[in-house]
Amino acid sequence: MLNEKLVKSLNEQLNMELEAGHNYLSMAAYLEYRSYEGFANFFMEQAKEEFSHGMRIYNYLNDRGVKAVYSALPTPPNDFDSVLDVFKKALAHEKVVTKSIHNLADIAYEVKDHATISFLNWFIDEQVEEEAVFDTHIEYIARIKHDENALFIYEQELGKRKFSAE
Repeated sequence: MLNEKLVKSLNEQLNMELEAGHNYLSMAAYLEYRSYEGFANFFMEQAKEEFSHGMRIYNYLNDRGVKAVYSALPTPPNDFDSVLDVFKKALAHEKVVTKSIHNLADIAYEVKDHATISFLNWFIDEQVEEEAVFDTHIEYIARIKHDENALFIYEQELGKRKFSAE
C-alpha cells in the first residue's frame, strides 16, 4: 500500500499534468487564432503528450490499488504577446512541473517506496527533455526575430510534429 503523503502527491501530479495539457490547448488556440497553424499543431501535440503523462500516473495509481482523484483545473493563460512569449511561458510552466516531480521523488525517497522511485525516474528524465526542447525553440525563435520567411519555415517544421505514446 502506498504511503498517504505519496498518494496525495501523485494525485496532485496527475492533475498538474492535465493542467499542463490544458495550458497547451490554450496556447494552441492563441496561435491558431493568429494564423500560426504549424505552431498551433506543435502545442496540440504537446497537450496530447501531457495528457498521456497524466494517464501514466492514473494507471500507476490503479496498479498500486489506489484511486485517482481529480480536481478542478485552473483557467489557463489565454493572452500572449507573441509566438516567442508562448514558448517562454511554456518553458516556465515546464520548470514548475519539474520542481513538482522532484518534490514527489523526494517524498518517495523519504518513505523508501522503491517502486515509486523507479516509476518517477521516467518523469525525471522526461522533464530534462521537455525543458531542453523548449529552450531550443526559444533560442531559434529569438534568433529568427522578425524574419517572416525564416519564421514560416520553422513553423512548417514544427507543424509536422505528431505525438506517439511510447
